Amino acid sequence: MKRTIYTVASLCCLALPAAKAQVYKAEEPFAHTYSIVARDAKTGEMAVGVQSHWFSVGTAVPWAEAGVGVVATQSFVNKSFGPKGLELLKQGKSPQEALDILLAEDEGHEVRQVAILDAQGRVAVHTGKQCVRFAGHTTGADFSVQANMMLTDKVWPAMARAFEKNADKPLAERVLLAMQAAEQEGGDIRGKQSTALVVVRGTASKQPWDDRLIDLRVDDHEKPLDELARLLKVYRAYEHMNNGDLAVEKGQMDKAMEEYGKAETMFPNNLEMKYWHAITLANNGNISEASKLLSEVYKKDKNWKELTTRLPEVGLLTLKPQDLQRILNVK
Repeated sequence: MKRTIYTVASLCCLALPAAKAQVYKAEEPFAHTYSIVARDAKTGEMAVGVQSHWFSVGTAVPWAEAGVGVVATQSFVNKSFGPKGLELLKQGKSPQEALDILLAEDEGHEVRQVAILDAQGRVAVHTGKQCVRFAGHTTGADFSVQANMMLTDKVWPAMARAFEKNADKPLAERVLLAMQAAEQEGGDIRGKQSTALVVVRGTASKQPWDDRLIDLRVDDHEKPLDELARLLKVYRAYEHMNNGDLAVEKGQMDKAMEEYGKAETMFPNNLEMKYWHAITLANNGNISEASKLLSEVYKKDKNWKELTTRLPEVGLLTLKPQDLQRILNVK
């Protein structure tokens, strides 16, 4: 694939004056694509969503830092725009000031497409004159959508409309809906291959390892947005599982059961969710209900029963010997 990319880039060079040929480099990904940078005005969360007919687009286009902002750099990608753009925002520059600095230092700015959004919701975007048509962008309150090498010029307006009309949904779902709207208008003229979705906190915490809330990538798939939607649903289900665990720690068993139930409703065939729900029930004295769930799990995979025998030694299962035997001997 890399050889093909280099050949395409080289052919583009031949059509331009020699002085400009150097702006097309094999190490700069040929990531023509559509993307969205966005902020949730209620939570302050910021996101980047992107989809392309390009392998592993999530390693090149989206950049994000909690409390700072997000960047999407695409077309003939200058990946340095990501970290440099975020650094300029941290220095107090506005998105437009940061963008102006980046473009002024880049002789290939006419083949770049880049969008920057900061923690205040301000946006700046650039679509170079030599981006492959159809190419363009639309900005609105707390967001920018941009696209190049699209089948039609309806792609990015459709993305903007989808994002704006779904203001009642969580930010990640709004971003996904915007990308799905792009596909409905034809999307990338070459088709589709990979996608990514990143969401960070609006305000940085003292625990930066927890500030990236969602980080999902589909590197190679026939229907990458469908797969991304599935992964986002899995993420939401595990959010319910985590909420259930937190409720258990606080002694809120009704709340815990409610959260576990929501997770299992979303993915009824997920043994992991059903198993830990059962273990929580057992630890809280509800051996009968735990046994019912464990029976379903054990029948599908006997290794879960073996795992149950190992939990007491590390304190994850605290039962009387007779109760432990009951949950191990379920049919």
